Amino acid sequence: MSDEKIAVAIIGSGNIGTDLMIKVMRYAKHLRMAALVGIDPKSDGLARAARLGVATTAGGIDGLLALPDFADIGIVFDATSAGAHVEHDKRLAAHDVRVIDLTPAAVGPYVVPVVNLGAHSKARNINMVTCGGQATIPMVHAVSRVAPVAYAEIVASIASKSAGPGTRANIDEFTETTSRALVEVGGAARGKAIIVLNPAEPPLMMRDTVYCLTDLDADRDAIVASVAEIAAAVQRYVPGYRLKQAVQFDAFDASNPLTIPGIGTRTGLKVTIFIEVEGAAHYLPAYAGNLDIMTSAALAAAEHMAAERQSLAVAG
Repeated sequence: MSDEKIAVAIIGSGNIGTDLMIKVMRYAKHLRMAALVGIDPKSDGLARAARLGVATTAGGIDGLLALPDFADIGIVFDATSAGAHVEHDKRLAAHDVRVIDLTPAAVGPYVVPVVNLGAHSKARNINMVTCGGQATIPMVHAVSRVAPVAYAEIVASIASKSAGPGTRANIDEFTETTSRALVEVGGAARGKAIIVLNPAEPPLMMRDTVYCLTDLDADRDAIVASVAEIAAAVQRYVPGYRLKQAVQFDAFDASNPLTIPGIGTRTGLKVTIFIEVEGAAHYLPAYAGNLDIMTSAALAAAEHMAAERQSLAVAG
């Protein structure tokens, strides 16, 4: 039926997977939560899922494939690790199951909902980049659509307590994946990403700083307007996403060139954007905006895919 919800499963019963499960159950219009998959039978996520009436398995990908209702599952979210995702995707591809990858594995195309979801909504596997990518790529895109961005650099600062084993194991993948996506999705000619695990107590919310180098004569008013428009668009699926202050501009001409490590001296207009991401605190604490933006973006992508599928069913 055209209004039938798409069954989804989540691999990974940790913080991200559990938060995503709660979001699907509370807010999804086109999805229904079918299964939560883990490898630790004592995990809080699996116990919570069982209490909520969601099918569970601690058997990993093998357990998922063995579930009685696996054939009904249309979308699988992978919230494990980059290394594990490669094997998971290979197994799921054999069953032609669509996959939304929340790891930095980047098997499928990079997707940031507010920027390029429409272009990849029919891909079997899409990659949600990283938390830093989801927060900062929209801002690089906001600048690049009105002025050329020769270089973009982002610094993502997250609370150390919000960085679980998966995040810590994927630091290298985080920087590499985010740097590439700043170019491929954000529109920068070159990109660099840095992540900082902040040990402050009490834990601080996710903060991101975005630097873009554009032409000296770039239209500053157009950049400010574009940044505000894209920030508002992100807020529609990540309510805690906000600009911390006005966009900053610094001009560097031939008499005062900007030195960029690894690149050299350049002239141009440096655009600086400061972002804060507060989590919705569905399962994770409010300071864990880095995790909340990933689950929110993944849910937005899945909802779009499911809505498209339902529209096709109506048309057919």
